Parts: sequence; C-alpha cells; structure tokens
Amino acid sequence: MATAQPSNTDFPCSITISLPLPTNRLASSALRALEVDAELSPFVRRDFALKAPNPENQSSTDEEKTVLETTYKATTNRMLRVAVNGFMESLGVVLGVMEELDVDVLEEENKQQ
Repeated sequence: MATAQPSNTDFPCSITISLPLPTNRLASSALRALEVDAELSPFVRRDFALKAPNPENQSSTDEEKTVLETTYKATTNRMLRVAVNGFMESLGVVLGVMEELDVDVLEEENKQQ
C-alpha cells in the first residue's frame, strides 16, 4: 500500500538540533532512548541521524559519528515549539542518566578535574 509523502509545504516550519557527544556509543544510546517515544501529533515529523562532527568527511566510520542530529518539521511554529520543548525535556533526562550512570562519562569527567 503506497502512501503519499508529505511535502515541505505541508510541514513548512523546521529546526535541526545537533548535539555533539563524546563517543559514538553515547550518541547511539541517546538516539535509541529518544526514538522510542513517537511524536503524538500528526502535525509534527521528527527524524534522527548520527553524523560525524566534520560534515565534509564523507567517508567517516561509525565510531566517528558522535553528533546526534534531530530534525523536526511541523505545520506551524507553535506545533514546532511544543514538540521541541518536549524533546528537550526528554533529552535532559537521557543526558542526566548518562552523566549519573555511564562509565565513559564519569571517566571523562574525572580526567578533566
């Protein structure tokens, strides 16, 4: 069954949020934790991708992909704002858990002190 893909005119408001993380493992863990919650509104679309910090490097390995990129598209600026606010709350929880429980994050913090 084929479904029509929404055009950019259906979702004219958009924002891309790029979050650099220390390792690919943390970036992919954050992606997996955040993508389980589907967008509830049919007026909002969200896509995740893992990218390398240097976008010119087309041949980057998975280990170099440490930036979690989240793209939101919405029908109105208000819908976009509401969706991004909810995402930021969820992101705060995920990063807080990583900070408290992840061994790599704790090791990195101890090196900086």
